[in-house]
Amino acid sequence: MISISVFKNTVLFSVLLMLSCASQKPKERFEYKSEIRETLISCSFENNVPLSSNIISGADNSSAYLPLLKDKKIGIITNQTGILSDKTHLADFLLDKKINVQKIYAPEHGFRGTADAGELIKDGKDTKTGLPIISLYGNNKKPKPEQLAGIDVMVFDLQDVGARFYTYISSLHYIMEACAENNIPLIVLDRPNPNGSIVDGPILEKEHTSFVGMHQIPLLHGMTIGEYAKMINGEKWLKNGEECKLTVIPCLNYNREMAYSLPVKPSPNLPNDQSINLYASLCLFEGTNVSSGRGTEMQFQIYGSPFLPKSSFSFTPMPNFGAKDPMHNGKLCYGEDLTKIEKVKQLELKWLIKAYNSTSDKSKFFNDFFLKLAGTKKLREQIEAGIPETEIRKSWEKGLNDFKEMRKKYLIYE
Repeated sequence: MISISVFKNTVLFSVLLMLSCASQKPKERFEYKSEIRETLISCSFENNVPLSSNIISGADNSSAYLPLLKDKKIGIITNQTGILSDKTHLADFLLDKKINVQKIYAPEHGFRGTADAGELIKDGKDTKTGLPIISLYGNNKKPKPEQLAGIDVMVFDLQDVGARFYTYISSLHYIMEACAENNIPLIVLDRPNPNGSIVDGPILEKEHTSFVGMHQIPLLHGMTIGEYAKMINGEKWLKNGEECKLTVIPCLNYNREMAYSLPVKPSPNLPNDQSINLYASLCLFEGTNVSSGRGTEMQFQIYGSPFLPKSSFSFTPMPNFGAKDPMHNGKLCYGEDLTKIEKVKQLELKWLIKAYNSTSDKSKFFNDFFLKLAGTKKLREQIEAGIPETEIRKSWEKGLNDFKEMRKKYLIYE
């Protein structure tokens, strides 16, 4: 039986929150050392101004979930984005409320959100609370039974950005599966999707399933992570069709058309609202020889390559926070600056097509990772064949319409 509850209350806080990212091949390991509050400082947005100040996140909707945690042993899946409106981290908040938190489980980028995309994460210990931290990125993407021993209830609080290859929804899948197998209820604290009104892109083909694409959905799914959890359960996507005992704590005063700004970076290479809006479109460059801005301060807001024609805009990637060895490290890249363009309202292919058409060596443009990101062979074939973008978009229509119809069953917000 599906056990899904949606709670509401009338507390009025000012809040906004968000969170993770397409992964590449694992690199070096990373150790947890700093305190939670240091995370919030290091990951703060430059322009921390919520545009919809009446939104109450699931984490701030605390009267709906605190009674469910009383006298229980709790595990929490979270990172630097798991904060309340006053910037208190969820872990600190629960401990202050005398909730018996046993363990923290951390996704890609780690508990502090500072590790590179694809970087393996070690287990560790939070120096502030003394709580053990279990890594869910590396060789252990799904909690093992022994790692869940003694846990009565799991609480999930991660900020998604609405893209299929942003790996927090993959972590959600494995958490739900582990909870179902071990008969542990899961509470998802919902957060707004910054790209929540956009449903677009090719549908993932099952044979191309990977950690950056686990379900047959479009590249932009237009759902909050709470709605997405309901879909995972309802469509029986978990192993053997099992279902998790799921409770979604919703956001209040929210609809998916609202504009808002995140209080912290959801991951190291999404520094601001512009990067989050352009992320799905520019992340496709991660499967090519074109840089999406890693190794600069304009990640996912610019693109360029040494193989593109010389232009008035250029940049040189260098190692920095979140990119220890960026593509084209130390090489001059020519491309395009998108930092000031208007917000996009669909998956944009024009920059990818333009770069392919103008590269000096088309045979080396795409790499194997592009198939995982696109989730289909067709997109690369269409671009290489010179199919116009309008025709490519038409080829998505049936899949998108079918997905939108299925999606209706799981929506919480207008």
